[in-house]
Amino acid sequence: MSDKLTVEVWTDINCPFCYVGEGRLEQALEAFPNRDEVEVVYRSFELNPEAPKDVTRPVVEVVAEKYGTTVEQIEANEDRIGAMAGELGLDYRTRGRDSGNSFDLHRLTHYAKEQGKQRELFNRLYKANFAEERSVFADREFVVEAATEVGLEPAEVRKVLDDPTAYAAEVRADEREAAQLGARGVPFFVLDRKYGISGAQPTEVFSQALDQAWSDRPRRSLITVEGTEGAEACGPEGC
Repeated sequence: MSDKLTVEVWTDINCPFCYVGEGRLEQALEAFPNRDEVEVVYRSFELNPEAPKDVTRPVVEVVAEKYGTTVEQIEANEDRIGAMAGELGLDYRTRGRDSGNSFDLHRLTHYAKEQGKQRELFNRLYKANFAEERSVFADREFVVEAATEVGLEPAEVRKVLDDPTAYAAEVRADEREAAQLGARGVPFFVLDRKYGISGAQPTEVFSQALDQAWSDRPRRSLITVEGTEGAEACGPEGC
């Protein structure tokens, strides 16, 4: 068993509540006294796996069509999410964003995990998608630049993006596991494979969950075998 408390996050770059939920989790972690003993691992979840590759559409149109509502209603919801992000100090473009197939981005995050840069890449892609004007779904060089900024080799990033089989199995494995755990949407957080949190809950919920998961972790301790105390031994002061 790992000595660290593991927080697994099923997420998608398309998901604004994943962006907000990540910010709230980070707030809770900053206040958590055992922060250095927590490992955050990202898992793949595609909100729209049927979206054609290299084709993008405005977010408001896609969401309005999906839920059978008006563009104006979705724009109002975008304003609400923007306000939530702002409370966390996160930039958020409420107009002009696009959406697209995220499978290649998920594959790239698994490569980043091997390089010890997964969280850095996810946070950079979140910012790129929700706060910047270029598209992570339509502008491959933008993705390469973003990955390079967090310390990944651009040639290796391009190699992964060029090979549709690279890390594809890892993405599918995450998605199967999400289904097995009953996750029907994201963000979905699992702490030490024991506690689940669905959605971008308030920061206090994450803090409570971290405290609970930490207090419930088994502690390694030795029970001295009866009758073995006091036998000959050596120590810093001699034998």
